[in-house]
Amino acid sequence: MRRPWADTFRAAWEGILYALRTQRNMRVHTAAAVAACLLGAGFGISAGEWLWLALAITLVVSAELMNTAVESAVDLTMPDPHPLAKIAKDTAAGAVFVTAVFALIVGVVLFAGRLLQLLRTFL
Repeated sequence: MRRPWADTFRAAWEGILYALRTQRNMRVHTAAAVAACLLGAGFGISAGEWLWLALAITLVVSAELMNTAVESAVDLTMPDPHPLAKIAKDTAAGAVFVTAVFALIVGVVLFAGRLLQLLRTFL
């Protein structure tokens, strides 16, 4: 039986809120995303640049949510340390790392020149 749309959206929102409440890195990534969006708005970046920024943010947040899901599932099935559990958790964390590096590169490309130019106006 299919769940009503409202229930699926509610479950998704609960998952996002759970990750924000329980995962420090999710909060760090969210703060970085907000800062990047504020910089984007402040610098008046182009539509194409907004797309790159949105892609980077979406990838990092999605990877962090998947990492949280993998960690929770592994903890449920393997409460005691196990080499395969470690591999699952480390691999999921690696996915977050790869997306975070991509986001960092996007941020540098979009904002480094603008921030340096702004800094030069104050010095």
